Amino acid sequence: MRISTGQRLRSQVDATELMVVRTVPEEIDLRCGGAPLIDAGEAPAADPELMPVPDAPAPQLGKRYTDPAGTLELLVIKAGTGVLAVGGDALVIRSAKPLPASD
Repeated sequence: MRISTGQRLRSQVDATELMVVRTVPEEIDLRCGGAPLIDAGEAPAADPELMPVPDAPAPQLGKRYTDPAGTLELLVIKAGTGVLAVGGDALVIRSAKPLPASD
């Protein structure tokens, strides 16, 4: 799937909704709960099944998720129970940049 900045995506297996903050120019295998994410306006596939991933947290409302390389960034606008992943690797919460020390 090719995604663009500002695009809204949704999960086919739970209530998760996302907004693309930063994207990559090539095709990407973006999934939630084991099923491919779809555009917010599309209808989900018939009877999708949530595939649990052990030791991986579900998306949290208002958090930004990124891939290990930091090239992709997604904002959770509606939380769900499926794990976000790209190419089989779970996305991680983007940590805040530390502020410089002031003396």
